[in-house]
Amino acid sequence: MLFSKKKYIQVRSGALFAMFILLSLIMVSCENEISKINTVAKDEDPPAITAEGFEMLISDSSVIRSKLQTPLFIKHNNEKNPYIEFPKGVNIEKYDAHMNVVSRITAQYAKNFPADDRWEAKNNVVAVNAKGDTLKTEYLVWDVAKKKIYSDQFVKIIQKDQVYTGIGFESNPDFSSYHIKNLKGNLYVNVDK
Repeated sequence: MLFSKKKYIQVRSGALFAMFILLSLIMVSCENEISKINTVAKDEDPPAITAEGFEMLISDSSVIRSKLQTPLFIKHNNEKNPYIEFPKGVNIEKYDAHMNVVSRITAQYAKNFPADDRWEAKNNVVAVNAKGDTLKTEYLVWDVAKKKIYSDQFVKIIQKDQVYTGIGFESNPDFSSYHIKNLKGNLYVNVDK
């Protein structure tokens, strides 16, 4: 036997002591990380609902009035002012009683504030009405309660034979009656059929 029983017990107790110190350090380190994780979890409440490839039909008296499509739908209920977020864009179509598209709006980012009955669309916002008039802007607000759509930023309206640009815009909800607040110019164009 290489080791005497006394030396074996000393080596064994020394190894146990070293393992105890190592485990204590690991536990303290883990407690610090758990504390950090708990702090982050308290600061950031997860969304109430998240859905990918989301589509919703909105009807009135069994008649479909609009359709919403988005790659990502996130509902935030834990905020001071709860909202629904569409971080990967949204496409909304409004229909008449015969399911003809009355207006369409697309944006690369949007938010809906249900308590205020208001939508905000940002980044490459495009709205098209039943006549084919197209609105392009980087920011648009749809105030459902006040029945108006508006923007305080640069807008471009493209009609069949004219292009209008300006700063600021206001319209009714289906974009059939509108005006540009600070008209910067219009351009007449010939469209070959």
